[in-house]
Amino acid sequence: MNIDPHLARLRERYAHAGGGDIFDPAFKAVADRIFSSSDRRKWPFADVATFLDAPYRADGLAPTPNLAGLDVALIGVPMDLGVTNRAGARLGPRAVRAVERIGPYEHVLRLAPMTQLKVADVGDVPMRSRYSLADCHADIEACFAQVVKAGVVPLAVGGDHSITGSILKAVGRERPVGMVHIDAHCDTAGTYEGSKFHHGGPFREAVLAGVLDPRRCIQIGIRGGAEYLWEFSFDSGMTVIHAEEFAKMGVAEVIRRAREVVGDGPTYVTFDVDSLDPSYAPGTGTPEVGGLSPREVLELLRGLAGLNVIGGDVMEVAPQHDPTSNTAQVAAQMLFEILCLVALSPAHQRGEK
Repeated sequence: MNIDPHLARLRERYAHAGGGDIFDPAFKAVADRIFSSSDRRKWPFADVATFLDAPYRADGLAPTPNLAGLDVALIGVPMDLGVTNRAGARLGPRAVRAVERIGPYEHVLRLAPMTQLKVADVGDVPMRSRYSLADCHADIEACFAQVVKAGVVPLAVGGDHSITGSILKAVGRERPVGMVHIDAHCDTAGTYEGSKFHHGGPFREAVLAGVLDPRRCIQIGIRGGAEYLWEFSFDSGMTVIHAEEFAKMGVAEVIRRAREVVGDGPTYVTFDVDSLDPSYAPGTGTPEVGGLSPREVLELLRGLAGLNVIGGDVMEVAPQHDPTSNTAQVAAQMLFEILCLVALSPAHQRGEK
């Protein structure tokens, strides 16, 4: 029987090869870093759950934090005292940690970020009161200030979106930062019912605090019945792209506009799961019909590669409103994409971290 030469070549190379035997040089470089030996890897469903299956550093947020050697700290912020509608985002960090497998390889950007960065899940922000919204925000700002002072990039999982305002006060303390904000809502409203910390107003607060440059902010996916509350976005010079405009412009043009707005300065990336249509991510506090798709957001984030990303977050996962766990799955994937952006940021590419 004559054997097809093509089949013969494949048999010679692969018939006795293990899962860890990779021949393509680019893929092999990744596999050699991921596989500990042969084709063995840690089971994704084994041991204590952590963000992106990163190593856990129990003393990372201790009173004297141990962040030595880290490039990136993954931080949970299980607080949702600032919500206006459905509560539950306090359980977001736990749900995102429970997602069993994200990565390790990003096939479009062609990298495995955990092999290029020293990353750890450092636990949740310790907060003094489960009842006081103002105290929680003071604790969040102080915690992230310690991380930034240590020269570590913080990536957070919330929690409601009010949290991002206090994170920005930490990362923008030395100089105001720009922001790529993917959301259904601009979150630039004023004080309501005696509180400036609600999740509808963190970015007005950040601009007025001098830590966020509105002219270097782009808000993408905006829609819904709260449009009349977002006057501050337009008056301050933020660039707002509504969901309908996104569809007409196309992802490539939105990427071009985002890169133009934020430039090469320090930039924070914040992703609210309600930016997605609730058919994809129903587990959130303020769902808005007519949103983006996960594929569109993935393409958008990948298009930001090379920006000077100095922090980021994924917010508003309320898992009890989604029995499928799809919302947490999407959130974990977006966290992974933002981690890739950190790996591709100029500082890390130059080896300054």
